Amino acid sequence: MVAPPDNDVLWARGLTYAHDGSPALQGVSLGVRDGEILAVTGPRGSGKTTLLRCLSGQLVPRQGEVWFNSTPVHTMGPVTRERLRRDRFGWIDPEPVLVPELNVWENTALPLMLRGTGRRAARTAALEWLERLDIGSSARKRPHTLLQSERQRVVVARALVATPTVLFADEPTAALHRTEHAHVLRTLTTAARSHDITVVLATHDTEIASLADRTVSLLDGRCVKTVRLPSAADGEGRAAAEGGGRAACSLSV
Repeated sequence: MVAPPDNDVLWARGLTYAHDGSPALQGVSLGVRDGEILAVTGPRGSGKTTLLRCLSGQLVPRQGEVWFNSTPVHTMGPVTRERLRRDRFGWIDPEPVLVPELNVWENTALPLMLRGTGRRAARTAALEWLERLDIGSSARKRPHTLLQSERQRVVVARALVATPTVLFADEPTAALHRTEHAHVLRTLTTAARSHDITVVLATHDTEIASLADRTVSLLDGRCVKTVRLPSAADGEGRAAAEGGGRAACSLSV
């Protein structure tokens, strides 16, 4: 095995995975730099979710390697991978899934309490993030009393509260009304940049992808294109430029 570049917090090579015999990933390779927001784009069924689940250790690729901070994730056992996800990763699903027996702030604080943070400190941190996402007034409510869009904002707060090293967001605004997209995405990207959180974002929405530093595109489980987006400091707008810098994704077609 060859260790990844030092500036890549995540690095994958030759990822192959199949669902019930149907190929989902076919030789995908990419690197994600520390503090970067990377958008993985492509139509539904292109392999975006499978890629995020392999990178986060939820799935073990049939072939290929996944590295986190120069540590091989693909060789870890289930318990070690679970600990890694609990301590270093955050996750946002397309559909909001919350613990029905817990109220909103308890759901939000859950990652902190699982790490051993005291209840009072965890509650304070949870309330801060709920306020940022305009859902603080519902802190004591149960999930079933909330609208789906409100539950999704709670899920976003829960993913950010523990300041993960890497946040995986799988279509994070799928459950939100169009008018709520901008606020949630602004909070997510601002928090990532201010707290140096690396974000891997799966989306088929070009508006969401435009917030990323770079995009990689999947089609039928293969990586077909890499696009680097110029930073705001460049003063060049958001015109995409292909081929700039080190490639993030191998061309597999």
